[in-house]
Amino acid sequence: MQIYTVQSGDTLYGISKQFGVSVDDIKKANNLTSNTISKGQTLKIPTSITTIDYVVIKGDSLYAIAKRYNTTVKDIVKLNNLTNNTLTIGQQLIIPISDEVTEPEVTYKNYVVQKGDSLYSIATKNNTTVDEIKKINNLTSNMLSIGQILKLPSETKQEEVTMYTIQKGDSLYSIAKKFGMSVDELKSLNNLTNNNLAIGQQLMIKSITGDEPINPEEECIGTGYVEPQYVIYTVQKGDSLYTIARKYNISVDNIKALNNLTSNNLSIGQQLKIKEVS
Repeated sequence: MQIYTVQSGDTLYGISKQFGVSVDDIKKANNLTSNTISKGQTLKIPTSITTIDYVVIKGDSLYAIAKRYNTTVKDIVKLNNLTNNTLTIGQQLIIPISDEVTEPEVTYKNYVVQKGDSLYSIATKNNTTVDEIKKINNLTSNMLSIGQILKLPSETKQEEVTMYTIQKGDSLYSIAKKFGMSVDELKSLNNLTNNNLAIGQQLMIKSITGDEPINPEEECIGTGYVEPQYVIYTVQKGDSLYTIARKYNISVDNIKALNNLTSNNLSIGQQLKIKEVS
């Protein structure tokens, strides 16, 4: 299944042609009794892709889920019509899988129901959902009894992802290098389509150890990494990115990426990073 949000002017016939499926298949998948649809309505679109339903748990990220099921962040985003990478515990996703992928092994812990417990309170305390608890324990109602033993999903060790806030002077290259990632990996993890960054923007950063994000002012202890030194150029009257780039035999795009510039505007006295000191 793929998720599609109805746009102005859409018809079931037009949508069916767009996705190469029949009108009847779309109606069946969405339990529609007529051909009437409205702008903003969410439709499930049958596809030939094998998919599974997945419920987001604590610690999940699109990158971790994609890696677990041998797919890509881009495919999950497209299939679920997501507009950003933010996930919430209990959110349901449609995940594309290949034939050779099997469900990940899930481990459980036992929980003894206490006085005052409810499925909702237990789910909240254990970072899961009521539906997930009912499914695991084959419950048909929300009724619990004191002393009842429930199976709850254990927190499995996953690839840790932490958040990094963009600072002045950051670039995808410097951030990737700082955290031992490639630029492409960083862009894929955050579903970025270009190298533009904004101060205060948050990025998901893969952390091998799960420790707190590295302080930008400190060395990356244990990796031998030290913040690189750059050739610094002070903008003079009459300068442009093009003339500066020519002077140092580099591209305008490189200067913009290294200095997190979103336009070609410069001001006299502005300092620019040009390239690493060799």
